[in-house]
Amino acid sequence: MELGLYTFGDVGIEPATGRRIEAPERLSNLMEEIELADQVGLDFFGLGEHHRPNYAISAPAVALAAAARTTKNIRLSSAVSVLSSDDPVRVFQQYATLDGLSGGRAELMVGRGSFIESFPLFGYDLNDYDSLFQEKLAMLLAINEQEKLSWPGTDFTQAVEGLGIYPRPVNGSLPIWIAAGGTPASMVRAGALGLPLALAIIGGAPRRFKPLADLYRRAAKEEGNEAQARVSLNVHGFVHDDAQKAADIFFPAQKEVMDQIGRERGWGPQSRAQFDALMGPEGAMFVGSPAQITDKILGLREDLGFDRITMQMAIGMIPHADMMRAIETLGTKVAPELRRAGAA
Repeated sequence: MELGLYTFGDVGIEPATGRRIEAPERLSNLMEEIELADQVGLDFFGLGEHHRPNYAISAPAVALAAAARTTKNIRLSSAVSVLSSDDPVRVFQQYATLDGLSGGRAELMVGRGSFIESFPLFGYDLNDYDSLFQEKLAMLLAINEQEKLSWPGTDFTQAVEGLGIYPRPVNGSLPIWIAAGGTPASMVRAGALGLPLALAIIGGAPRRFKPLADLYRRAAKEEGNEAQARVSLNVHGFVHDDAQKAADIFFPAQKEVMDQIGRERGWGPQSRAQFDALMGPEGAMFVGSPAQITDKILGLREDLGFDRITMQMAIGMIPHADMMRAIETLGTKVAPELRRAGAA
């Protein structure tokens, strides 16, 4: 089982210190975080695309390219690229370039986007939300499969008549994941296409996602893609040698982010009691000591059957020193236990 991290590169005021962190400092710290994640043996680091004032990463491929030259083994991915409001040719070229810079370590995670800012920014209509993604995904997969592209064009993609798309990935094609928040149609689409699935779990009980994971695997099996079926759980979490300290560091930053989203989407503020309940074995928060995190992951794996777990520890404004300590703990204390359990 693989273990990794993802972040959106939050900027703003640290609740713990009152300091304001702007994009240049956050991006510099982020490079150190990715480098440390590589050094301590984590498998994956993903950067999500957003176009909001509280996030530093609107161009994940650029930031990942910077990290490619100072890392050796860790896989580097978007988490996610909003394919619906982008050009599949350019997305492929960016990540094929990243693949070359990193020696074949690039991945591409695509989705429709949880936030909508990119649609008006790049001239797209939200009424076309699903069609945009479906047509552009089909084009991206065609580019990934063949060097010279013949594409008829659709309502939302351009026609291409036998033109080469360069550069090509190191190993011939890019690993492309579908990121989904829990709609059954997304599960079926990913399974039918034979693409690995990144399932976002940020609230509620993780086990309630089992029917969706099962639906994905059934769709893959029905289309003869069972061998390609893989599932990643993308979760919120934080680790510290002291479980109480882990919660005390993570809660203020995570609450600020989720409460802001709640004000936009119509749910109430999160209480500490709610947060603490979500830290339990059946809750959505993967927060605690190394032993607690390890036990929680292994306890859920039998039901959900995931192949990778990717934690968003850098959610909101967490002091850089605390984040570095958490990455080191995750890589040196949690990852080895998960690998031992997987080997057994």
